Amino acid sequence: MKTRAAVLHGPTKTFSVEELELDEPKAGEVLVKMVATGICHSDWHFATGDHPARYPIVPGHEGAGIVEKVGPGVTEVQPGDHVLLTFIPPCGKCRWCLTGLPVLCDRGAGATIGAQLDGTFRLRTKDGQEVGQFAMIGCFSEYTVAPADAIVKIDPDIPLDRACLVSCCVPTGVGAAAKRGEVRAGEVVAVFGLGGVGMNAVQGAALAGASKVIAVDIVPWKLEAAQEFGATHTINAQYEDPVQRILDLTNGVGADKTIVTIGHVEPEHIGIAYRATRKSGRTVVVGLTPQNTEWMKVPPADLVLLGKEVVGTLYGHVNPRVDFPYLLQLYRAGRLKLDELVTKTYRLDEINQGYADLLEGRVIRGVILFD
Repeated sequence: MKTRAAVLHGPTKTFSVEELELDEPKAGEVLVKMVATGICHSDWHFATGDHPARYPIVPGHEGAGIVEKVGPGVTEVQPGDHVLLTFIPPCGKCRWCLTGLPVLCDRGAGATIGAQLDGTFRLRTKDGQEVGQFAMIGCFSEYTVAPADAIVKIDPDIPLDRACLVSCCVPTGVGAAAKRGEVRAGEVVAVFGLGGVGMNAVQGAALAGASKVIAVDIVPWKLEAAQEFGATHTINAQYEDPVQRILDLTNGVGADKTIVTIGHVEPEHIGIAYRATRKSGRTVVVGLTPQNTEWMKVPPADLVLLGKEVVGTLYGHVNPRVDFPYLLQLYRAGRLKLDELVTKTYRLDEINQGYADLLEGRVIRGVILFD
């Protein structure tokens, strides 16, 4: 069958929207008609080459859609089901899956190659060139074939143009605070970077009962919006020293937890968050650095003398099959904000404008809507 998709032919910083051939789902696979896909900074790393991929590739990993067809052996879903796609299809058998960390499943190692679990490709150009699907799902496409293990069925009453955010930015941000950050009631939390993930780290900290949630960014309207998500204090890092301001707000102690959710993390960003963290506190790094970055600006002696921690998190350390439905329950109950995250919607042909808006700080989250 044919599908229109946004393709990267290299680190060109430009997506090409073109018609591709899509194979039928094989055993253990599902064909999904995409309804909505979030525009995430993580996919932009392939457009710049900060994190190389096998090209050509269709990125997109924050998707929601409706099952069109299932391959042999698939029993978890059926045509007509509303689903989310998770960018790491857990095997359920490796050490990481068995110890409650399916987001670290060994299957994730091939995400940037774009082949399916059997090592073959489902997308091709008109001249027969194989096209990868990032993380085996490639959500920047009208239709996609994905492993059944990457499919999470959801209730049909949840709007898919909101539910798609629960495929990445919501669990990543909320999980960075509540799971990896282990934020406790009464703690002080500082979040650096207020994109889609950062806003969810803010509301994740608020949901966990933080007494102060300090939002740090350089875009005034995002700082104002952060208050709607639970921020009690805001810092414009363009005009204030965030470390000193956080120390002032905590009587010189520092934040219990700091969370770095900047889309393009540089070593000094981690250093700033680390200096704003109290003794025996924790800095959680969520945003990606360029792949060739081999250091971060953290005094090693402090790790010992002050007992501080610097930890990373992928996907907020969530379990998609458990946490996606839970997060949607919070949304249904009015405790988790999704509607307010979507600043602007786009058609697939407008994807380059969507990324321009993201990079210029004009959106919290942009969402691509398919016909």
